Amino acid sequence: MQPFTRISGSAAPLLAANIDTDVIMPKQFLKGIDRQGLDRGLFFDLRFVPSGEPNPDFILNQPAWSDAAFLVVGANFGCGSSREHAVWGLKQMGIRALIGTSFAGIFYDNCQRNGVLAIQLTGVQLKRVAEVISVAATARISVDLPAQTIELADGSVIPFEIDQLRKQALLSGLDAIGTTLQRAEQIRAFESRHLAANPWLA
Repeated sequence: MQPFTRISGSAAPLLAANIDTDVIMPKQFLKGIDRQGLDRGLFFDLRFVPSGEPNPDFILNQPAWSDAAFLVVGANFGCGSSREHAVWGLKQMGIRALIGTSFAGIFYDNCQRNGVLAIQLTGVQLKRVAEVISVAATARISVDLPAQTIELADGSVIPFEIDQLRKQALLSGLDAIGTTLQRAEQIRAFESRHLAANPWLA
């Protein structure tokens, strides 16, 4: 995975509550045998009108937010089914972090496993961030994971909390397998000791 340290970019407001994974990645985009092309499916029914043309009213189709690196989202974002494709699509679209007050549990874990930072703020903090980034001229922010801060265009700084194991994995660009392999020598040493003590296992 790509490590997450300090990233700057525009942040798009998508503040409706309970946006589920079927909205994020509709079911017709789950048929592939690999992860390719999921950026096309991301928010498909919101991004496009029935004719297939981009919906000019959707935030990610508007110039100030078309290359957004961050989404500022409503409560319980990512609820619904556990489809990991939703996170894969966000990542392919260039979304590096989600900023909200709460996320569905499995979706939150899927973000972690795929290098997307999910930041949980208080309602007051989120309201402040949303006010600033909803204006095109001040939509650009910086997220500093080592410092655990969000820096807004008006100069204000919003701190956030994160589990330290999740933080270290994101900083190092490690998924669960990569994190486990950091202890490969210890694992091999345990296997050798265990087989020596229990030779019948071999």
